[in-house]
Amino acid sequence: MKRVGSVIRVVPEKLEEYKRLHAAVWPDVLKQIKESRIANYSIYYKDGFLFSYFEYEGDDYEGDMARMAADPVTQDWWAVCKPCQQPLETRKEGEWWADMEEVFHLD
Repeated sequence: MKRVGSVIRVVPEKLEEYKRLHAAVWPDVLKQIKESRIANYSIYYKDGFLFSYFEYEGDDYEGDMARMAADPVTQDWWAVCKPCQQPLETRKEGEWWADMEEVFHLD
């Protein structure tokens, strides 16, 4: 199992829209997330930042993420959410949400 944490800023005037969108995530998006072997997925908010955490339970992370990114419904969902987000300047090339380094974990 792979744990993944990432961070992005939220556009301040779009925070309530972002919360509204995530109170009713499209069913096909939720289905795709599960089919991509993602579990225990949460998004948190604090002081202008969104923090995402999930657990990947498959054995081909890059392949599953590529298949999810190629899904037309997921692409439409991301297009709706994207105006609410402002990526960090320090993110790696190709990232929208910036991956975070895990510095501690306890089971």
